[in-house]
Amino acid sequence: MTLQQLEYIIALDKTRHFVRAAEMCSVTQPTLSAMIQKLEDELDCRIFDRSMHPIVPTEVGALILRQAQVILYNVNQLKESVLTQKGALSGTLSMAMIPTVAPYLLPGLISTFRKDYPEITLKITEMRTESIIKSLHTAEIDMAILSTPLDDPKILEVPLYYEKFVAYISPNEPIYTQEEIAINDMPLDHLWVLEEGHCLRNQVFNFCQNETHSSIYEAGSIDTLVKIVDVNGGYTVIPELHIDLLNETQKQNLRKIVRPEATREIALVIRYDYVREGLMNAVANSIKQIIPSHMLDTRLKKFAIRL
Repeated sequence: MTLQQLEYIIALDKTRHFVRAAEMCSVTQPTLSAMIQKLEDELDCRIFDRSMHPIVPTEVGALILRQAQVILYNVNQLKESVLTQKGALSGTLSMAMIPTVAPYLLPGLISTFRKDYPEITLKITEMRTESIIKSLHTAEIDMAILSTPLDDPKILEVPLYYEKFVAYISPNEPIYTQEEIAINDMPLDHLWVLEEGHCLRNQVFNFCQNETHSSIYEAGSIDTLVKIVDVNGGYTVIPELHIDLLNETQKQNLRKIVRPEATREIALVIRYDYVREGLMNAVANSIKQIIPSHMLDTRLKKFAIRL
């Protein structure tokens, strides 16, 4: 068994096509097929069901693929730890970010990171929290930025910043006349929220302290929620960093949420066995250039991340 064979089966699992997997691995299709066949012979089992189109992993193959992904991850970790000791920052960094954070961080992060760390290839994917946790467990991504806590013992969380929520209210709503809105004064039957699967939806219901409602209207993005309120009335809840995306007329519809103040923690999360400390600090340093200072975690302002 070789690391190369493990790379081949991972590529085949991703593409479900021998020719495309071979192209991904920069080898010929016969070479890839022969090496995978050799691995299956050594393990005395079939990793892929070739009778299916496209091919799919067998039951035991799925277990092998999960373990292969972790093995390759740990090999890369070993290589990176050596580079870290040499003071070198290079290679590829695979990240994920939740959709309710990406619009505010992603443009600036890409620009800042490219300028400050040109030797690192940055790959970022938008994912919902559930998919991020799964991808971290299977070592498909290196790290992620999302709302915490996750309460997962296999994932480490490094708080980056704290973001307040504000209410965005139609002028036709009775609560529009209030300068600030207490959580108990927010009528859920007039509330527009994100669709199922967004962690922000759960946070909204959590701080509302009441999930009983006659009707909740759902949307796919925060920008859509704002537009729905503009046209249809009602109100929604948006994160603080979205305010800069509003025009001056829309900003008049904002109200502070009080008693209690609604806030979310945004953190950088990694697997418990992650070792690329230098890359974590590279991301954190980029974040510090994007996020207003008053929102940053106080420890992040003063100290480097230590694993």
